[in-house]
Amino acid sequence: MYFCRVLSILCIMKVHNILTGTITALLILSVLTQSNAQNHEFKDGISFKKLFLDYQSQNGGEFTRFKDYKSGFELGYHRALGNNLNLVVPFKFGVVNSHVDSVKTFQKTIAGLDAQVQYFFNKNGGIITPYVMGGVGGVMEFSGDFNVQVPLGVGLFFRVSPTTYFNWQSEYRYSFAENRNNLQHGIGFVHWFGNAPKAPDLPMPVDQEFIDTDGDGVEDALDLCPNEYGLKQFNGCPDKDKDGVPDYMDKCPDLAGLKEFGGCPDTDKDGVPDFEDECPNVAGPKANKGCPYGDRDGDGVPDNEDKCPDVAGPKSNNGCPLADRDGDGIPDVEDRCPDKPGLRIYNGCPDTDGDGIDDSRDKCPEIPGTVANDGCPEISKEDKKTLDIAMRAVQFQTGSAVLKPESNAVLDQIADIMRRYKDFNMVISGHTDNTGTSSLNQTLSERRAKACYDYLVKKGISADRMSYAGFGETRPVSTNDNEKGRSLNRRVEFNMIPRQ
Repeated sequence: MYFCRVLSILCIMKVHNILTGTITALLILSVLTQSNAQNHEFKDGISFKKLFLDYQSQNGGEFTRFKDYKSGFELGYHRALGNNLNLVVPFKFGVVNSHVDSVKTFQKTIAGLDAQVQYFFNKNGGIITPYVMGGVGGVMEFSGDFNVQVPLGVGLFFRVSPTTYFNWQSEYRYSFAENRNNLQHGIGFVHWFGNAPKAPDLPMPVDQEFIDTDGDGVEDALDLCPNEYGLKQFNGCPDKDKDGVPDYMDKCPDLAGLKEFGGCPDTDKDGVPDFEDECPNVAGPKANKGCPYGDRDGDGVPDNEDKCPDVAGPKSNNGCPLADRDGDGIPDVEDRCPDKPGLRIYNGCPDTDGDGIDDSRDKCPEIPGTVANDGCPEISKEDKKTLDIAMRAVQFQTGSAVLKPESNAVLDQIADIMRRYKDFNMVISGHTDNTGTSSLNQTLSERRAKACYDYLVKKGISADRMSYAGFGETRPVSTNDNEKGRSLNRRVEFNMIPRQ
């Protein structure tokens, strides 16, 4: 009972997870490497393997510390029990690291003898033969005790010659003594005694009468053309034009041609065989029956691609001429001003005011100006300064739109500026501080702007060149928390704008 309980625990806890995946892989490998070879007739064999002994990973050590693995060797006797079973009696000898407790280890020399059974997943004779194994064995420690171990594992046979196999085997060994569970890996060779099976004797062919009616060396029974002298490579059929296509398959048996065209030629090499080509001596597309497409308008675009075959046009426009609405010789797709005749140097745009800046970039296209001012005329620094001073120099009586006398001189200067810059208009805007209600401030700012407007009209400035508006307290330029700031917010601005 104790043995059964321990063995069950071993199978469930130690071996199940390892062997399940490995056995599945071996089954797949078995199917992939299944051989049709006959079962061998060997019964007895011997093996020699190099062993790698791992006592530490199962008794407190680490599996990946390969440098702690110790080595040994194995001599084994093999006996075939059937197509799928082998009995193996291996003698093992080696040196291992044995744990005294959880910390200390020391080396021991061991010797053991097992009785193992190997089960093969495919019949013997395959190039690669996977198997599983199990058994029982005894191990004697030269500096310790004797213990019983149960090995379970997997392995592979690789056929090297009819009687010799390369063998790999890995096994987990459960010990009935403490701190003796271990892993063992072996690599070596197995040699079987006896002769490899012989292939079955095949019946000798019976001589039959050889008949060759056309005398071409191909027997009538195999000759596709038994009454015509032919060639062996064509099963006795002729190839009169010697193009590699036998006459019975050749659509043009008297003209040497190409296999892809059924033995017919393609003189102009346009991919259309001559018997289908309406222009056999001039290359052309198959869609046009082997003839080239024409180009009636001579624009370099073939008629089959030319949407305007009778009128020349660029290929980029499918052979059609490009539109030019303004008739300046520059196509609309390239013309920045397609509705106004212009110059190519300006990408099809005119320069109406002649200031060297084309209309597409000129913000004042009808008034000569400078590049720095985007084609618009510039106001002198002195006049700009006068306009800036006027914003604060124009004064009104408190709470009203009545101009104070000292404002007249400032407005006269603005009138002079307007007379000198006839290509400019003026926008007059009135602003207040936040004293009083917003509606009253809005009304007051409008009246003050109009008072300046009326004064300039009286001075001879055309009303068509001026406009005015009031913004009340909505656009302050300073704080309204002190008198200085409020005085800056009470202003009338005079802005010069080029006439368009």
